[in-house]
Amino acid sequence: MTITAPSTPRAAAMSRDTAMRLAATEYQRFLDLLRALGPGDWARPTECPGWDVHAMASHALGMVELAASVREQHRQMKLARSRGGVFIDALTGLQVDERQHMTPEQIIERFAARAQKAARGRRRTPGFIRRRTMPERQPVGGRDEAWTIGFLVDIILTRDPWMHRADICRATGADHVLTAGHDGVLVADVVAEWSVRHGQSCTLRLTGPAGGSWKTGDGGPLIETDAIEFCRALYGRAHADGLLAVQVPF
Repeated sequence: MTITAPSTPRAAAMSRDTAMRLAATEYQRFLDLLRALGPGDWARPTECPGWDVHAMASHALGMVELAASVREQHRQMKLARSRGGVFIDALTGLQVDERQHMTPEQIIERFAARAQKAARGRRRTPGFIRRRTMPERQPVGGRDEAWTIGFLVDIILTRDPWMHRADICRATGADHVLTAGHDGVLVADVVAEWSVRHGQSCTLRLTGPAGGSWKTGDGGPLIETDAIEFCRALYGRAHADGLLAVQVPF
């Protein structure tokens, strides 16, 4: 299957108001999950290689602090660039390393203190900044592609804790809170982007609270699976073939 890279930087498809509503809700749900974890849960391994729950929460906190402060954003990005290698790996590695000494209580306390500020900071990002192209190209499905800053601010910074919330629930057995009005909207945006990326005809039926049905073109395969498993497949968390092998960033 040939996937054509977009000729212009990838931008957010959903409205800014919707994106910011999802951001605030996702930060709260992630915080609620951290608060619900038991002492033994933080050392449990996740499906992200090399990360236990503590490391994943440290990364999530690092991203919240990056979004909450322009000064902190510049600091993290400068240090990540100095590490070399794939930028996103360097950035997330930095976030985990800098917070590995923190107790779960400290992570929860700081996440609670920064999350609302992060949501406000993302909402206040002006249009002329959002339309700019990010300096680093992002690896997706074996390709490096250009994103607008708005795509990062509106979409990726919410998809990231959303997927990690699922990771932590799978690792710990914690209750995975899912609703159509929040998770269903996130999944629908992922489906829309995935459909553009593969450009093929298909019928998609996703089950669960975040699910729904979509049809593109005429004919093509019928894909029926759980909504969260669908997103895990597109992110590379689970084995996937055919159209499900077309990756979407989280």
